Amino acid sequence: MHLEVNSLPDDVVSLKEIIFSKSHLIKFQQSRIDHLEERNRLLQAKLFGRKSEKQIIEKEDKQLSLFDEAEVTEEKLPEETVAVPAHTRKKSGRKPLPENLPRVEVIHDLPEAEKVCACGCRLSKIGEEISEKLDIIPAKVQVIRDIRYKYACKHCEGTESDQGAVKTAPVCEQLIPKSIATPGLLSHIIVSKFVDALPLYRQEKIFARIGVEISRGSMANWVIQVADKCEPIVNLLHQEIRSGPLIGIDETTVQVLQEPGRKNTTRSYMWVFRGGDPEKPVLMYEYHPTRSGDVPRTFLNGYKGYVQTDGYKGYDGLSQNKDIHLVGCFAHVRRKFAEVIQARKLSKATSDQKAGSAEVAINYIGKLYAIESQAEKENLSYDALYQRRQEKSKPVLDEFHAWLKKRSNQTPPSGLLGKAMNYTLEQWPKLIRYIEDGRLKPDNNLVENAIRPFVLGRKNWLFSGHPRGADASALLFSLIETAKANKLEPYLYFRYIFDRLPHARTESDYQALLPHHLTMEQLAARLS
Repeated sequence: MHLEVNSLPDDVVSLKEIIFSKSHLIKFQQSRIDHLEERNRLLQAKLFGRKSEKQIIEKEDKQLSLFDEAEVTEEKLPEETVAVPAHTRKKSGRKPLPENLPRVEVIHDLPEAEKVCACGCRLSKIGEEISEKLDIIPAKVQVIRDIRYKYACKHCEGTESDQGAVKTAPVCEQLIPKSIATPGLLSHIIVSKFVDALPLYRQEKIFARIGVEISRGSMANWVIQVADKCEPIVNLLHQEIRSGPLIGIDETTVQVLQEPGRKNTTRSYMWVFRGGDPEKPVLMYEYHPTRSGDVPRTFLNGYKGYVQTDGYKGYDGLSQNKDIHLVGCFAHVRRKFAEVIQARKLSKATSDQKAGSAEVAINYIGKLYAIESQAEKENLSYDALYQRRQEKSKPVLDEFHAWLKKRSNQTPPSGLLGKAMNYTLEQWPKLIRYIEDGRLKPDNNLVENAIRPFVLGRKNWLFSGHPRGADASALLFSLIETAKANKLEPYLYFRYIFDRLPHARTESDYQALLPHHLTMEQLAARLS
């Protein structure tokens, strides 16, 4: 016999409503607990786990490094065919020492008495055995003495000359006038600080150990003055960076003291821009007190082309410019799915959870990168790469997108997996844009790699003492990273331009000092 709810007594209906409400409350609370535990496991993985996002597949008799068998069986991973090309075995042993290093030959010979055979005949030299060892000489410091000869006429004692009685050889022009700093010393200080992440107070102690007293205050002033002298070069870099089809952007935090109207603990930002000719890239750093979208909008004023960024909302305003086409970053997408795997690795209840979606997503992304890797090995032209992506990458992207839409409807949006899927779907129009042009890349890793040296330095010097110092750091980082991107050694590059900057007058003089207009042969010739 079936009874309608309305026909039941009020106390029974009330009891069912209470049970129903409590059941939903328990489910909500458990869902919230699971979400918080997942975030806690992710935090533990970031603090104590491996930083690499690479999947490590271990032997079957050992614990799987990224997921348990129970997780794999929940969803079938997309089938993948892997071709293993033939390879040659690398020769083991020590690598030869660089040929460009100077050699000092030490001859080891037998004593004259041992150069006679038992038969009485003298031994003949038939060859030699050569082995090489590496030696190092500590930093060599020398003083450059500028001696200017003076001349005078002893006959008339200058009475017949309008230029005075004494003539002296002209003063040689210096990058920093009336200072003891030579191009070599300035290059060493700047490279030590911005390339090797040695703060000035540590350099002060290193100089003291070799008997030279240079205060960190003097070095800081020199760095700022050098940055001012290099400003015309960086202004030209700003023009050059717009000449290419793509500009990549990223930003990181920096603490700057003595900012007007702000506390010393207030967070500021260092922005990085990478663009120009893909074969001769240009990198620019800019310090700003804010992370506002106005920063990239101002920098890109008048630019037409592609702009590649992560999913930070501050970049969304760039899409209002019809001349700018935003490109997403698959590295950030993969990182979010990798975090899901990291969090589940630490879960004791992994075998009881339905999982595997993060691995499926990473597998799709891996297929896309395998296509890029093969194209790079084949050294495809930009047009050929475009065709390859249309033939191979586009079907994978379409399949990945269809899977994401289906799976996201079955995944709680508040969990790490749900957030990773929703982030990917929100970014999808920008993520797939890289297949439109062979000059584009699926990620923004080149810009992220350029910002890492600054992050490493920040861990050592901790903060900039003044906004002028932060601006100087940004300017010098721009020159260093552009030089490195164009395969120049930073120390040699700075020595080269510091010798010539005092004599630069015209725009063409400064153009000749741009990193992508120089070669290592030109820099090495300066020291030969």
